[in-house]
Amino acid sequence: MQQKVAMFQLNLHVVNKKHTSFHMKKILFSFCLTLPAFMAFAQEQTKPKSERDERRDARREKINTLIRQQEEGALVFNKQNVFGFRLNTDGWSVLFEKGYMKNVKTTNLFSLELGEKKHPKEQKLLGNNNSFFQVGNPYVYGKRNSFYQLKPTYGQQRLIGGKTNKNGVAVHAIYAGGISVGLERPYYISVRSSGTDNTKEIKYSDSDSAAFLSPGNIVMGTGLRRGWNEMKIVPGVHAKAALRFDYGRFNEVVSAIEVGLNIEAYTREIEIMLRNSNKQVYVNGYIAILFGKRK
Repeated sequence: MQQKVAMFQLNLHVVNKKHTSFHMKKILFSFCLTLPAFMAFAQEQTKPKSERDERRDARREKINTLIRQQEEGALVFNKQNVFGFRLNTDGWSVLFEKGYMKNVKTTNLFSLELGEKKHPKEQKLLGNNNSFFQVGNPYVYGKRNSFYQLKPTYGQQRLIGGKTNKNGVAVHAIYAGGISVGLERPYYISVRSSGTDNTKEIKYSDSDSAAFLSPGNIVMGTGLRRGWNEMKIVPGVHAKAALRFDYGRFNEVVSAIEVGLNIEAYTREIEIMLRNSNKQVYVNGYIAILFGKRK
């Protein structure tokens, strides 16, 4: 009987030993499976961020900042294209402007402007063409040259009052300057030859001064047809300071009014009118209407 009990205990010990061995193998197998994943996770956590990851995080943070600023009413963009018309106290001009945002407060501006100066004594008159109905262009008596300006400009736009919301008004200070290419074009009129009905087109010269300044012989102005191949270049410089009020309903649209002061100086006096004082330095005020888009 004791021998049977001993055999039973021996068999039970063997079974328990096999069971324990199987259980240990199972634990070891599970540990081997999870160890690589755990090591990879630990390595990922301790590995320093690469330059690419840092750039991605910085870009994400910048985008989040821009979104937050837009929600607060700030004008946020990469670049803008603006067209405008300026009415000056001494003429007019049209312009095209490109802006590149430096930061939320400052934008670098590059523009090209084409304008014309008008003398304060200019007055358009009707010619004497001996007809019941007036036919032809009016003319400006005593005008010697038309004066145009081509002005490449660099400046900055600085935000001084942001929009309280997307539909508000942003106020910017503008300061800019550059060179001014003055273009002096001879002014032509059509006059009647003495004692005949024949006409000829003339500009002011010593030989034609009498006919040019005789109102009774002037038939009409020639408009823009003459004088382009006789233009003279007069170099100069210019600068301006202004306030811009941007009423754009959305940040991607430019709809603004600009009010400012402009100064131009040239290398010599510009003779626009005969028998009147002319200038070398021009100071004028202006108001501009601007429209365009931002990206």
